[in-house]
Amino acid sequence: MTSAVPTAVPEERTERRPLTMCGPDFPFGYDAFLEHPAGLGSVPPEAHGTEVAVIGGGLSGLVTAYELMKMGLRPVVYEADRLGGRLRTERFDGAPDDVVAEMGAMRFPPSSTSLFHYIDRAGLGTVPFPNPLAPSTPSTVVDLKGEANYARTTDDLPEVYQEVARAWNATLEEGARHTEMQRAIRERDVPAMKRIWNEMVERLDNQTFYGFLCDSPAFASFRHREIFGQVGFGTGGWDTDFPNSILEILRVTYTGADDDHLSIVGGSEQLPRWLWEHAPDKLVHWDQGTTLASLHGGAPRPGVTALRRTAAPGDPAGNITVTDADGSIRTYRAAVFTAQSWMLLSKIACDEDLLPIDHWTAIERTHYMESSKLFVPVDRPFWRDTDPATGRDAMSMTLTDRMTRGTYLLEGQDDGPAAICLSYTWCDDSLKWLPLSAHERMDVMLNSLAQVYPDVDIRSHITGDPVTVSWEAEPYFMGAFKANLPGHYRYQRRLFTHFKQDRLAPRHRGLFLAGDDVSWTAGWAEGAVQTALNAVWGVMNHFGGATDPANPGPGDVFDGIAPVELPED
Repeated sequence: MTSAVPTAVPEERTERRPLTMCGPDFPFGYDAFLEHPAGLGSVPPEAHGTEVAVIGGGLSGLVTAYELMKMGLRPVVYEADRLGGRLRTERFDGAPDDVVAEMGAMRFPPSSTSLFHYIDRAGLGTVPFPNPLAPSTPSTVVDLKGEANYARTTDDLPEVYQEVARAWNATLEEGARHTEMQRAIRERDVPAMKRIWNEMVERLDNQTFYGFLCDSPAFASFRHREIFGQVGFGTGGWDTDFPNSILEILRVTYTGADDDHLSIVGGSEQLPRWLWEHAPDKLVHWDQGTTLASLHGGAPRPGVTALRRTAAPGDPAGNITVTDADGSIRTYRAAVFTAQSWMLLSKIACDEDLLPIDHWTAIERTHYMESSKLFVPVDRPFWRDTDPATGRDAMSMTLTDRMTRGTYLLEGQDDGPAAICLSYTWCDDSLKWLPLSAHERMDVMLNSLAQVYPDVDIRSHITGDPVTVSWEAEPYFMGAFKANLPGHYRYQRRLFTHFKQDRLAPRHRGLFLAGDDVSWTAGWAEGAVQTALNAVWGVMNHFGGATDPANPGPGDVFDGIAPVELPED
């Protein structure tokens, strides 16, 4: 486990099947679907070469485009910023290739099995990420209310942290049937998953994370709730999530999404770049060696500025007409929108008939988490130096209630150049940094960390300028990722199930939603992959195609495993 407060209920030692993120809202085995030799399906030969607009060149957009290309369709990718989306890697001048700053996604749980389908095929190496008290993390300091506790394992922390850990485990068991759900996920027992989760949704959709804690007798102590908020589980403090729906948190704990994280050696942006440049072994219609890059002449189309419906003779669904930033206008029989959904409200001029009114309402109610990071390059992993007076590491992975909140120490090869994520923050903590420049942020962070490590001159090891991001200020993102508030389950269901369009009026068909906004697991790259595969099925079905009977897709089995539909009256 990787938590400063031990995470969730201990896993059963005899259990061999891994947890996956295939569930619980829509427990479709996306990983098995991807691995099946029959492939993801096919479209009629007369559809081969047909253009499909893919709006957004992040992970979801590029997975969608890659798989549509393999089917023989011609994806046309539009990207307003740079390929990769929130898989954004920055490099430091003069640093080795494995010393990078991950400005977006930087750690991936093994339960992201569909994501790792592509990571493995791209041949990307992974290493354990230095989360607090992870086995690969040499040491952790938990600094709360001016008191710093040094630990190599959870047993080194004061008893109050053990009390909080027991309270969290008891709360999950008593309030969320945690062990029972994890067993069902491991065994891929879909009826059991649906039975447990549907009951949770009906009972807890209106509950906040904090309210869930307060309702538990195990968390009767405010002190325990406060410590839990600062230290949390898995990757650290979760108090910035306290206003969010508890369902968002249970999806994380049930599926092991916050455990045993891995980072991609050389940076996560390599994965979308691989999707863009890789020539698949099995292609329909296209010549061997065809890539997304070659279909686009090396670069995607610029950002989209307008989307509208236009008539299509004999087709009540109509067409999707796209205008881009260069003024080019193209019309498509189908389009997939994977960009940040708020862009449909602000940056892109849209016909209202693109979506049903209930879907527009769901987009308008979308709640985004803010997030900021700041990295600096350093000359070497000086934190491994031993303090002769204490025998401790000079510096540790740090969780604190000070401005920095989370500080991560990122090593390169041997004793060479390395990097520090001086601060990783969310929501209100992130907004505190928003008006400051990168150097101003760095100065505040170094002053904060000096209170924890008064004898360590971090600044003397810094070898280059800091790099920073505040995702809420990024014009094409406007936030880090979606996080549902209480009562938002119905909105999320509308967006996730949009790929299954047989119940939509014909005039609303042909445009498919995918990406982080649409996923049940927003903030995890696995959700981007899963919704991309939904959209691929939707486009295939829209063109009259089908999956192989031996490998049914998410739309084929939809009615049997669809997310629970809460009443609206």
